[in-house]
Amino acid sequence: QVKLVESGGGLVQAGGSLRLSCAASIVSFSAYAMGWFRQAPGKEREFVSAISGRSGSTYYADSVEGRFTISRDNAKKTVYLQMNSLKPEDTATYYCAANLWSISRASRDYEDWGQGTQVTVSS
Repeated sequence: QVKLVESGGGLVQAGGSLRLSCAASIVSFSAYAMGWFRQAPGKEREFVSAISGRSGSTYYADSVEGRFTISRDNAKKTVYLQMNSLKPEDTATYYCAANLWSISRASRDYEDWGQGTQVTVSS
C-alpha cells in the first residue's frame, strides 16, 4: 500500500521561499512518476509540477515555471518542491501524488495521494 506524507508547508511573506517534501512508502519508488498539485479554497485542484521516475524529466505549470523546482531522491524515497519568489496566489493546500505509469499533468492519472500541506503566502 502506498503512503505519501507531505511536509514543509507554512506561512511565508511574498517573495519568500519554502521547500515541500513528500516521503513515500513505495517499494519501487523509482518506478513512479511523482506530481505536485494544489487546491485553493473555492477552486479546483490544479497541476503544479511532476517528475518522472528514472529519467528525471520534469513538467511545470506555466504559473510556476522559473520559480518552482521539483526534484527527487530515489534512495530516500522523497520528492521535493522548492518554491521561490512566492506570491499570494500560490496560497493553497499542496498535494503530493504518485503515478506508476508515466509522468502526467492530469490528476486523474495519479493513483495515490497524500493528505496535503498548507502553504500561505501573505502580501
